Amino acid sequence: MAEPRARPLQPGEPAPDFMLASANRDVPISLASLSGRPFLIGLFRGLHCPFCRRQLRQFSAVEPALRAVGVETLAVVNTPVERARLYFRYQPTPVTLLSDPECRTHRDFGVPHGVFLSPESDEPPQWPYRARLADFEAARINPTGELPQAVQPMQANDLLNAKDGFEPDETDSRIYAEHGTQLVGHFLIDAAGIVQWSETEARFGPEEIGIFPTTREIMLAAGKVAG
Repeated sequence: MAEPRARPLQPGEPAPDFMLASANRDVPISLASLSGRPFLIGLFRGLHCPFCRRQLRQFSAVEPALRAVGVETLAVVNTPVERARLYFRYQPTPVTLLSDPECRTHRDFGVPHGVFLSPESDEPPQWPYRARLADFEAARINPTGELPQAVQPMQANDLLNAKDGFEPDETDSRIYAEHGTQLVGHFLIDAAGIVQWSETEARFGPEEIGIFPTTREIMLAAGKVAG
């Protein structure tokens, strides 16, 4: 297994090779199959994450504008492909939806996956890679403004899932247990396979969890590679 990158990929660096099963296309999608075409790729947590589901809806809304300027839109979810297919049967999207239940693509792009230090550890925290659980639990978020007040990140996750009527199944719960501290990344890749823009979630602290690029920011970035 490849070691995770020490940092997210930056503009000017080549995108890593990947091949992933698609939940809404007939064939797997790879970096090679996208050669010669610029694309935006969002690397998300699993469908258990209400913030990611909301960003996927935003991706669906912006996809026609991106397509109009020659940019394809891809979303990678940390959910097995069968589960993703079931969900998107009822929530269809024009975005090319890819499945990576082990977060290998997230790791190859360098999107951080945090770990919590043990209470006895003398190791200093280094967000977003190492954090004290107490610091994480002290954070308060309400990134979509849907909650009456800002709450602890995991509580926000549960409240929004309840609001959506989303009931995690056994698969969702397993993914959440294994990859719950995976952060989200957005990368714009040009026709030559080079990163031209990148944004990662919560760069400065857990208070920024669930804050993703806006449609305006995405479209401004797309201007860098628009045909």
